[in-house]
Amino acid sequence: MENLLSIITFLPLVAALVLAVFLRGNDAAAQRQAKWVALATTGATFLVSLFLLTGFDPANTGFQFVEDRRWIMGLHYKLGVDGISVLFVLLTTFLMPLTIGACWGVETRVKEYMVAMLVLEALMIGVFVALDLVLFYLFFEAGLIPMFLIIGIWGGKERIYAAFKFFLYTFLGSVLMLVAMIFMYFDAGTTDIVQLLDHEFASDSFGLFGVQVVGGMQTLLFLAFFASFAVKLPMWPVHTWLPDAHVQAPTAGSVVLASVLLKMGGYGLLRFSLPMFPQGAEVMAPLVLWLSAIAIVYTSLVALAQSDMKKLIAYSSVAHMGFVTMGIFAFNQQGVDGAIFQMLSHGFIAGALFLCVGVIYDRMHTREIEAYGGIVNRMPTYALIFMFFTLANVGLPGTSGFVGEFLTLVGIFQVNTWVAAVATTGVVLSASYALWLYRRVVLGDLIKESLKSITDMGLREKLIFAPLVAMTLLLGVYPSLVTDIIGPSVTALVTDYHASLPATVAAVAVH
Repeated sequence: MENLLSIITFLPLVAALVLAVFLRGNDAAAQRQAKWVALATTGATFLVSLFLLTGFDPANTGFQFVEDRRWIMGLHYKLGVDGISVLFVLLTTFLMPLTIGACWGVETRVKEYMVAMLVLEALMIGVFVALDLVLFYLFFEAGLIPMFLIIGIWGGKERIYAAFKFFLYTFLGSVLMLVAMIFMYFDAGTTDIVQLLDHEFASDSFGLFGVQVVGGMQTLLFLAFFASFAVKLPMWPVHTWLPDAHVQAPTAGSVVLASVLLKMGGYGLLRFSLPMFPQGAEVMAPLVLWLSAIAIVYTSLVALAQSDMKKLIAYSSVAHMGFVTMGIFAFNQQGVDGAIFQMLSHGFIAGALFLCVGVIYDRMHTREIEAYGGIVNRMPTYALIFMFFTLANVGLPGTSGFVGEFLTLVGIFQVNTWVAAVATTGVVLSASYALWLYRRVVLGDLIKESLKSITDMGLREKLIFAPLVAMTLLLGVYPSLVTDIIGPSVTALVTDYHASLPATVAAVAVH
């Protein structure tokens, strides 16, 4: 148990190294072997990660399973999880075997594809367990490389453009974060995240280029980190890389991108922005809340105009991430609980929706909505599963999608009723574009000749969807599975946040 987090993090990396070095040939047998090794490794990683739950104490709001060793140049290799991060680790390890199963039809450079997926899993887990600034940054940025390759090599016709747009947006956003991290090291004398949480950065207002910076250095540091996390989420208006990346990425790439990679932005806000720069967060909160509300409404309207199924779901993801940032910057228990719940729920639902698109794309090789219609007559099982996740995405009570949206709206209503009112219209719009998509693709008469020979889902595809259906229902009817784990840590985060604000700022915030 002492090295549990290291085992979970680096087991996929070891398997990737074994595949890269020892697996030879590119025949059918070698390709099949690469897929089975990747599936077995991701499955084993998930089983090992379950030990986190057996030994985790939700009442302990500190970091658990901590590993701390001297590394290089005075830096420390330090890992740990708390109530906020532990479920993101489990989300990642849960989804990766399903993702590997979804790319079973890949036939081009299979070994390299599996290596990229395994490396990506290790780096994503590393982001959620790193307790050192430098280590976090390495995992955070290195994750761009395998996803860049997955989009650029195995993507669609415009894959090169989409891959470079994805890389440049996310990398440039992180440059400011790196500058801020360097300043933090010189100011606090450490890169240890736990120690930085106890360090108070300067918050005295000062003039910069003729502008009064309210909140002082905390505001500047907040903006530097926010630049990176806002792009990663992504928030409007720095969201334009996401639809292109989703459309061009292979199905498995879209699943990982929507289910896990986007959550790094929300996790970063919770791990750094709120606890380390509370006064900067308080100063920028009104702007972030309105950007979130605009994102929910605007991207929902854009989704209504799409003709590509993947692009529609991609814009839907941006809208749902708007609820996440809105909940986080409500700075209260319900809002932050809802934001975390929404991220976890979105991981299951959005991943399943992209898998639904992949099922019919594998058969028809098109994502255009106009190419379909009436496939319920040939694919009744698919129609049922697609309907389930469409309604979960809308926020149907009884599914996990409802709990996350409801909690965030309750949280933001206590802070700003106008933002809550605008955001609520996004719920109606989400029903509009989601049901419109389902109506055009699934229902109606089977008229198109090309669809009359389409086959329903096979056993492998049903096995992939079964765990996603189960988790979406389970969290919808029993949300305490999540809230009991995250609750104490969120309470500590919110309490420390408000306690760290000066009396005058706190009074204004309460008012």
